[in-house]
Amino acid sequence: MKEYLELFYVFLKIGLFTFGGGYAMIPIVERELIKKKGWIPIEEVMDYYTVGQIIPGIIGVNLSTFVGYKRKGPLGGVLAPLGFVLPGVTIILILAIFISNFAEIPVVRNAFTGIRIAVGALILDTVIKLAKGVLKNPQAIIIFLIVFTLSAIPSGLLPIPGFIKSPVFLVLSSGRAGYIIFRLKKPESAPKDGQS
Repeated sequence: MKEYLELFYVFLKIGLFTFGGGYAMIPIVERELIKKKGWIPIEEVMDYYTVGQIIPGIIGVNLSTFVGYKRKGPLGGVLAPLGFVLPGVTIILILAIFISNFAEIPVVRNAFTGIRIAVGALILDTVIKLAKGVLKNPQAIIIFLIVFTLSAIPSGLLPIPGFIKSPVFLVLSSGRAGYIIFRLKKPESAPKDGQS
């Protein structure tokens, strides 16, 4: 029971201190799940983020579900995302009940401007870490540059149908390219009994 509560509490803390969601939460995930707890390596976090990009739902919820399930099975897969969403849902409900036109209050509007800048800095930090982790060979750099170009150039300037800019299409196409390029070598057959 203690391990389930710990799992819930860790993701409650991540949900409470995550501003911006998505990739902005990677520094907190890295601190809590990798450095403090040692539950998963950063490569696995990136794998979960990749899968989270191509399935429906919020990346943070998907990540917490994957980690919770890995740690403690189906119940962990429920408790971890529950802990993650509880702070945000609670705060939004309180604001919705007690404050009307919340976003129109000058103090709040100005605070959001500052928060957006901070979130941008967190995302930039995450992008740099991701780039260092995955751009380790020429093939990876080529895939990166193609996807970046296709996603950054306005649709009207591309001589390709508009659906090419869909993140799902880009991620799935990159996965196919990665499979073809980085296909794992077949393991050598194990020696038969009596042979060394």
